[in-house]
Amino acid sequence: MKKWIISISSVVLIWGGGIYGYYYLKDSMPKKLTVPSGLVAKADPAASKVTETPEDLKGIIHQTQKLVVKIELEDGSLGSGFLYNDKGDIVTNAHVVANASNVKVKTSDSREFSGVVIGVSSETDVGLVRVQGLVGTDPLKIARDRKGEVGDEVLALGTPLGLENTVTTGIISGVDRDFVLEPFKYEDVYQISAPIAHGNSGGPLIDSKTGEVLGINSAGMDEGSIGFSIPINSILPLIEGWSKSPMTNVADVAIATDQYSYEEEEYSIGDYASYLVEYFYDCLNQGDYVTAYSLIGSSWQSSITYEKFREGYLNTESVSIDDITASTDGDNATAVAIISADERKDGGTVYSKYKLTYNIGYENDQLKLISGKGERIE
Repeated sequence: MKKWIISISSVVLIWGGGIYGYYYLKDSMPKKLTVPSGLVAKADPAASKVTETPEDLKGIIHQTQKLVVKIELEDGSLGSGFLYNDKGDIVTNAHVVANASNVKVKTSDSREFSGVVIGVSSETDVGLVRVQGLVGTDPLKIARDRKGEVGDEVLALGTPLGLENTVTTGIISGVDRDFVLEPFKYEDVYQISAPIAHGNSGGPLIDSKTGEVLGINSAGMDEGSIGFSIPINSILPLIEGWSKSPMTNVADVAIATDQYSYEEEEYSIGDYASYLVEYFYDCLNQGDYVTAYSLIGSSWQSSITYEKFREGYLNTESVSIDDITASTDGDNATAVAIISADERKDGGTVYSKYKLTYNIGYENDQLKLISGKGERIE
């Protein structure tokens, strides 16, 4: 069994649209998704304002998740990180990458890259990983010149595509908190009402109004909905130093593994298939047609250009998944979804319900929506 980093409490499953405090996303795809990728592709300027300037909470979450990664170590330990600059540098917690030289990094579209640990502190819970495959990618915005304040609304994001991957919402409920969790000292950290859930450790704390990174999610309490996040501007000198002059010999850090890990469950191809359908519609809801198009198989893509694909959804205002079931046959799966759609027609909005059936399978070792068909049922 693999191990995940740090733990805390429950989540609420989201089918399609809507935000209810927590996002619960399915387990990471077992294989990579092919390019074109919404992570590196330029936004479609006509698709949606959200693609360039997120206007609401859900839009900020969708855009931020593309730049949050899952970090895997050889021993199976898992954690989160986020893209800090266009050099491909990933900020994470020191306890996530301690005593490792090389790691595996997976993006929100499940592409996989090799990363090299170029910085780890033995006192402050921060580390830095360089990923050559992400060089040139626009990073998250950083709140360099300001700190969060009590009452600020925040998001705590975790590992993309992990079954325990959550986006928790809350506020900064305290500042200047100090404590020790050996071997690290946490000084002047934020206390947040958004818990640091399974997989969130090492991920960014985001200002829900601006989309800027305020901190690094680092620790949580099992007794309640309390998390702690290191202010990003307090560790910028460390990050910038490693980025300019990478460490050649990363120091060993004594980690008490029972404080930082939990067991990962195993999930079936049916779980992965259901997630892929959900992620597909989440992309469509955000006007992220580039990523949605990248999730369909080559045969499907050969039968419809990106322009035609995008055009087919421009009159759809929103889609929610009412129900989804999946059956499996070896490495293939069939997902049946009941969706509700608000569609623009003749100057008004029409409510429709559809039953859609998708065949999901591997293409060049990557999970894809191979084909799909649908019928209107209401």
